[in-house]
Amino acid sequence: MTVMCMNEIVVSDNLTKRFGKITAVDHISFEVYEGEIFGFLGPNGAGKTTTINMLITLLRPDEGTASVCGHDILKEPNKVRERIGVVFQDRTVDGYLSGWDNLKVHGLVYGINNDALENKIRELLKFVELEEWANVLVKYYSGGMTRRLEIARALLNEPEVLFLDEPTLGLDPQARLHIWEYLLDLKRKKKMTIFLTTHYMDEADRLCDRIAIIDHGKIIAMGSPQELKSMISGEIIYVRTNTPMDALLLKQHLEKQGYSAKMLDRDGVVFVNVKRASAEMPVILELAQRAGVKVAEVRYSTPTLDDVFIHLTGRSLRDERIGSFERIREMMRRWRAR
Repeated sequence: MTVMCMNEIVVSDNLTKRFGKITAVDHISFEVYEGEIFGFLGPNGAGKTTTINMLITLLRPDEGTASVCGHDILKEPNKVRERIGVVFQDRTVDGYLSGWDNLKVHGLVYGINNDALENKIRELLKFVELEEWANVLVKYYSGGMTRRLEIARALLNEPEVLFLDEPTLGLDPQARLHIWEYLLDLKRKKKMTIFLTTHYMDEADRLCDRIAIIDHGKIIAMGSPQELKSMISGEIIYVRTNTPMDALLLKQHLEKQGYSAKMLDRDGVVFVNVKRASAEMPVILELAQRAGVKVAEVRYSTPTLDDVFIHLTGRSLRDERIGSFERIREMMRRWRAR
């Protein structure tokens, strides 16, 4: 994907947020350019939702600042809110209203003229393919339909920037593909700037012009999907052993032979970066046999964004657990419910 326009529409400068002793977002700086899809890729609890909530003015940063559409999030929060649309991670539409009524209530809150609002609702329901469901209570919608309605609602005020927090979380593969197509359509047809958070590698790879990889509140890498994947040359061999101790033993033997190897925490998997996997795989299996290590599974692939995360952190993004950061999400859920 290529970004044609280089006007900065979102700028973060040293943005920091703490919850007690936990630093959820740790002095991050980045820019989002007009007309691009910018992704925050990272495990649950990495600081993605907290970052979005500061950018959309729901949370005040403890240090640093940011601007959206040229307006400071601290000095001009109302100006920021007028220019953005937001789809939250958790469901926020009213299940006891129809899809049409959900959109109408939201439009009236934004002060949209009633005639213009009716036309806008029809247009957006058509865009997200919910015309036939317009008068059905939302509690009867599937997860994918609900998500599409929330995207339509976020577009009512014709935002300059659309913020989406884990937009396809919990959806089935077909529903995810539908959401992807709507977002790519928004970029192609509306030239809309989209800021999304995700922990799905394929989603970031498919949608984003540029990606910031965030871990423990820090940005550890940033670039286009191809630029990030090019950090790892050659191919990747994954060797799954029976125990983490076997994986450690294999890793040590491989390193003695000059291989670049990493062990994934808890999984008994060794990640080996090689030039040609087909040539190196038999050698690695022979080394495992000599070391007395039983191999349960072996496979190889070209580098993915998960491989980049492993390369940078020694952990797999797809298998990350949230640990103590679950408290942050719960705090935000309670804050929004007040």
